[in-house]
Amino acid sequence: MAERFATVADVTDRLRGVDYLSSDDISGVVFLADRLEKPVLVEGPAGVGKTELAKAIAASTGARLIRLQCYEGLDEAKALYEWNYKKQLLRIQADREHEASWSDVEADIFSEPFLLTRPLLEAIRAEEPVVLLIDEVDRVEIETEALLLEVLSDFQVSIPELGTIVGTQRPIVLLTSNNTRELSEALKRRCLFLHVDYPDIEREKDIVRVRVPDIDENLAEQIARVVRSIRELDLKKAPSISETIDWARTLVYLGRTEITPEVLGETLHVLLKYQSDIAKAKKELVDGPPSKLPGAQK
Repeated sequence: MAERFATVADVTDRLRGVDYLSSDDISGVVFLADRLEKPVLVEGPAGVGKTELAKAIAASTGARLIRLQCYEGLDEAKALYEWNYKKQLLRIQADREHEASWSDVEADIFSEPFLLTRPLLEAIRAEEPVVLLIDEVDRVEIETEALLLEVLSDFQVSIPELGTIVGTQRPIVLLTSNNTRELSEALKRRCLFLHVDYPDIEREKDIVRVRVPDIDENLAEQIARVVRSIRELDLKKAPSISETIDWARTLVYLGRTEITPEVLGETLHVLLKYQSDIAKAKKELVDGPPSKLPGAQK
């Protein structure tokens, strides 16, 4: 298989080329996933860029992104494949008129034209380069994880009516998890592990400046410091990186050059999505002493 990245530094440079600022840990694991042909289990809080990493890898390598969004109740029919029953019934009715034998009918209706491929089988059968994203794998029941094991081990799937379909190329596979439940040991054994946390202040400032090119450097640093202070509060949902970027764009659109208590109070709804969190942040950072609002003055 052709190697996608020459070095760890190449991973960093190419991800930056599609506006994803990678850390050394992230770039190192992505490089090894390419070389070892192993999936990566990416864990961390919601909103730290796990899904964006898969999108960035696909964009930086010119690969097609195939996404399986996991949810409670996900089954084989939605993850791998199912048969087009309506089309099969129509064919059965048509074959009856021609008095075809059942063996002929069966061979006909369980063939390629009646197969509906889902994300996993689609990734296996793809001939072009692919990045397969299995998003929020911790949302499925533990029994459903068994569907993934054959795919992750040998990148193949067995269809009783058609036999075993083996992948023609090995994609980069990322599984994301928000740690809502413990994943099985069998699944973890098949993966490299990567933990992604919220970025430090300097890296989040850089992310803001890359995603919001018109922003002033001083304002970007204020944003990173205020968001860090908000994340340290006991909240139902801490601001994600995407919400930080939305807030930065909001401040630019409003023509703000400094984060004052008044500005923060007026725009907190962009960062926080629960009224209890907004009230807590206002109490701690807006209504409190000036020193509690990093980088700004009352």
